[in-house]
Amino acid sequence: MKSLKLTIILLFTSIQLFAQKETVDHKLNKMLTEMVKGFNGDVGIYIKNLKTGKVASLNADTIFPTASMIKVPITCGIFNKIEKGELAYQTELVYKDSLLYAGEDLLGSFKNNEKIVLSKVLMLMITTSDNTASLWSQSLAGTGTVINELMENYGFQHTRVNSRTPGRADNQRKYGWGQTTPREMATLLTLIRDGKMINEAASERIYRNLIRIYYDHEALSEIPPYVQVASKSGAVNAARSEVALVNAPHGDYVFCITTKNQKDTSWIHKNEGTTLIRKLSKTLWNYFEPKSNWQPAKGMEKYY
Repeated sequence: MKSLKLTIILLFTSIQLFAQKETVDHKLNKMLTEMVKGFNGDVGIYIKNLKTGKVASLNADTIFPTASMIKVPITCGIFNKIEKGELAYQTELVYKDSLLYAGEDLLGSFKNNEKIVLSKVLMLMITTSDNTASLWSQSLAGTGTVINELMENYGFQHTRVNSRTPGRADNQRKYGWGQTTPREMATLLTLIRDGKMINEAASERIYRNLIRIYYDHEALSEIPPYVQVASKSGAVNAARSEVALVNAPHGDYVFCITTKNQKDTSWIHKNEGTTLIRKLSKTLWNYFEPKSNWQPAKGMEKYY
């Protein structure tokens, strides 16, 4: 009965959130249309000024690959387990070689049977986007099946884990590890900011983790370093994405930009997708904070 009551509350909250009537920022919408002209691939964008409620969007309800943005739903799944008493934030875990996901991950450099607390695994998953830590967390959260049920309970129709999740093979072939829409991913960060993901305490801890990002050379590079931003980026060969909630001086705003089917599959700083992400972030900062006059320092490119 308690579980049913909680599900009803979650559904009511999420339905309210998605059903809110949106006021369109037509000027910003026009700017988006101009910005993506000539882009060699598909683009989705959703922007919301959380102070005024005005939105601008482009293909905001189209499904795109999440790449590493799926780590936000995964971390929500872990905190759901913590609040149920099935895990503890400082639980001591034992790393096994079998957990290794080959790459440049920090956790993957651990020796077999080395110990690490769950809080550090979660930090690595979000801060450094560690894939070994993320896949371990996905398992600890109860697998993609349980994480997807949580997302569904909050009203997210398309945000799903595909990899290593029964029944999701076709989706994985199409979208990779995870899938979402720009509107849903931006809404997820808004739920966390508002203390409505799991509960207020869990949301606060998740938000604190999301403001400590190592990969800050795309959207974050176009926002002053003294402004707090909760974010997560994602990238695979033909898809680049980022979601960010900016605690701006004149009012918070959130945006998510996603791409797919990119012709430019390079991994250079000037990749067409990542260039578009930086351009959007810069445009939004100047749009919402027109008097800041802030610009990235000259020569910053060599640090990216």
